[in-house]
Parts: sequence; structure tokens; C-alpha cells
Amino acid sequence: MPMYREFNNNPVARRAGDCAVRAVSVALGTNWETAYCMIAAMGFQMGDMPSSNAVWGAVLRQNGFLRAVLPNTCPDCYTVADFAADHPDGVYVLGLDKHVVTLADGDWFDTWNSGNEPVIYYWYERKNDT
Repeated sequence: MPMYREFNNNPVARRAGDCAVRAVSVALGTNWETAYCMIAAMGFQMGDMPSSNAVWGAVLRQNGFLRAVLPNTCPDCYTVADFAADHPDGVYVLGLDKHVVTLADGDWFDTWNSGNEPVIYYWYERKNDT
């Protein structure tokens, strides 16, 4: 059964503004510091802020992830918890309205329970591409 897992690998336990760093660190199996440096370097290279969806998305793409958009049939009703129930295996990075969270083998890792938030798009590991 999919569930929320409280997770905050920020080295000083901050709880705001670094969701992309936390999500990338979980997705790539690395620590917060390494994910931060990867995203910051990509932002510098792209001339954009590290928090930009395009920047952290480029880091995921560079590491073998592909992006998919959910159909717009019910834009507010397909939540993180619904996505987790439908995707019990693999690693996914879910783009929400103003947040990003990683799902790994059916569980989502976040500093707060984002399970009721609608999913707009997601990144998935290329090896899960069937």
C-alpha cells in the first residue's frame, strides 16, 4: 500500500524552498549537497535559477529520466496518492502546481504529506519506459 514517508535530507533541516533538491536527491540516490551542486551548476550553465522547472528537469534528463504529461481529463482530481497507487514500482518525480516530490516504489518522500495535491506532469526513469 503506497504511503507518505517523511523525508528531509537538508543538512540544516530547512523545510522550505528546496523541494527540487530533495526530489532530485531521492530520484538519483544521492545526498542533498550533491543534488544541490548538480542543479546549481545546471542553472549556471542555462543562465536560469536552480529552482526553475527547466533546470532541475535538465538534471533529471541528463541522468536518464523522461518527462510525461498527464491527460487533462480531470486536472484537479488525480493526486500524488492516486499516482502512487497506480505506480507501485519504479522512481518518479512528480511536478505539482508549486512543488515537486519523488515517488519511489509506491511511496512519496517529502517534508509534508503532499498526497492530496494534484499531479500535473512527471519524470520517470528511462528503464521504466515500456
